[in-house]
Amino acid sequence: MTLSIIIPMYNEKDTIRLVVDQLDALQYPESVKSVEIVIVDDCSSDGSVEIAADLANARDHVILVRHLVNQGKGAAVRSGIAQSSGDTLLVRDADLELSVEDIPPMILAMEELNVEFVNGSRYMAGVNRPLSSYRRFLANRFFTFLTSLIIDVKLTDMACGYKLFKRELYDRLVLRENRFGFEAEILIKSLRKQANNIAEVPVRYFPRYKDGGKKLSNRDALRILWVVFKYGLFRRK
Repeated sequence: MTLSIIIPMYNEKDTIRLVVDQLDALQYPESVKSVEIVIVDDCSSDGSVEIAADLANARDHVILVRHLVNQGKGAAVRSGIAQSSGDTLLVRDADLELSVEDIPPMILAMEELNVEFVNGSRYMAGVNRPLSSYRRFLANRFFTFLTSLIIDVKLTDMACGYKLFKRELYDRLVLRENRFGFEAEILIKSLRKQANNIAEVPVRYFPRYKDGGKKLSNRDALRILWVVFKYGLFRRK
C-alpha cells in the first residue's frame, strides 16, 4: 500500500505543524510502504500557508497545493487527490479533533475486511473520548439516519472527518460538492457502487467549538441535508 494523506486546510496556523509532526511520528502497519502528505491551503489568511510551505520545503514527502480563492473542503480534497500518487487515500482535517492513532486501525480494517472504504465513527463504542456538543450530535445523528435509511446501509457517523478509500474507488466516482457536503456525497456515491464495500471504525474525538476555530455553520448543516437528499433520494449523478 502507498498512502496519500490529504489535508484540506483553512486558517489552521496553530495546528497544521502539529498534525504533520504527529503523522510523521506515527507507526503505520507494515503493509504501508510509503506515506505522502498533501496539504491543500484553501486561501488561508492567518499565516497557515507559510507554515505549510516551510513543511513542504523541509520534507520531501510533504506537498503543498494552494487555492488562490477559497473554494471549500470538497474542492480542496479533489485538488489534493489530483496532486497525490498513493493507491490509498486518507482525508483528515488540519485540526486536532481526531487522533492520528486511529489511522492504523482503519488501515488494518480495510485489509482484514477487504473493503475499499473505511469511515471513521466518533459515536461507535470501543474508544474513550470526551463529551461533545449535544446539538451537533443530534444533527449528525439525524443526517446519518436519513442517509442510512435512503441507502439501506446502517451508518453511525456520516460527517466524521476521517475517510479512507482506495484510489480505484475514487476514480469510479464523480464528486461535485465543493464544501462540507463532501462527506455525505462520497459516502452515498460509494455505497451506490457497492453496499457491502464499506466498514466503520471507532475513532477518538476531541471537539472544538466556534471560538476555537470550528468552521461548520448552521448554513453548512442545511447544505449537507440537501446533499443527502440530492444524491441519496433523488440519485443525482
